[in-house]
Amino acid sequence: MGLALCVTCVLRAAPADQSSRDVQTLDPARSLAEFEVRVMWLIPVHGRFGTLQGAISIDRFHGSASVDARIDVNAVHMRSASNEAWVKSAEFFDATHYPQIQFASDPFPLTRLKSGGRIAGALTIRGATRRARFELTASECPEAVAHACPVEATGTIRRSDFGMRSRRGALSDKVQLGFSVYVLPGAEATQ
Repeated sequence: MGLALCVTCVLRAAPADQSSRDVQTLDPARSLAEFEVRVMWLIPVHGRFGTLQGAISIDRFHGSASVDARIDVNAVHMRSASNEAWVKSAEFFDATHYPQIQFASDPFPLTRLKSGGRIAGALTIRGATRRARFELTASECPEAVAHACPVEATGTIRRSDFGMRSRRGALSDKVQLGFSVYVLPGAEATQ
């Protein structure tokens, strides 16, 4: 899911003797992804994923960044155990066959992270890959404490685009997604 979110938080001036490419690891303990789907188009049902991993690649020479993020579907948390079991089932995320959600962004300008704006890329859910766009929130994260504050983004997808077609009369096709992403201070990416 759209997770090029924390690049702003890792923008530090690189010394002249370093490479212009910097790879930062997402902080899996503090980063999170959330979703909301509506029952009967009125009642919101929320879920939160407890495990989000990946890396951000920053190309200082070209002034761009890209992200590759993965979400563990089995790490979903909801208000009730029955809802958790339902969203992990074949009817929704099908965690048994597709245990991860992945978002790989297209390269995007670093300036977009500070001012906000859209990022696009390939989102894979249930083995289906579709184009997705997410809106970055403008960041006020000071560079000196880059790992201390999150970068956030939101977006909307359609369940049916990823093979989730059940309960169409009772469950909205639109799913709202939200991300709050941190990076590990001074850590190189491990994948």
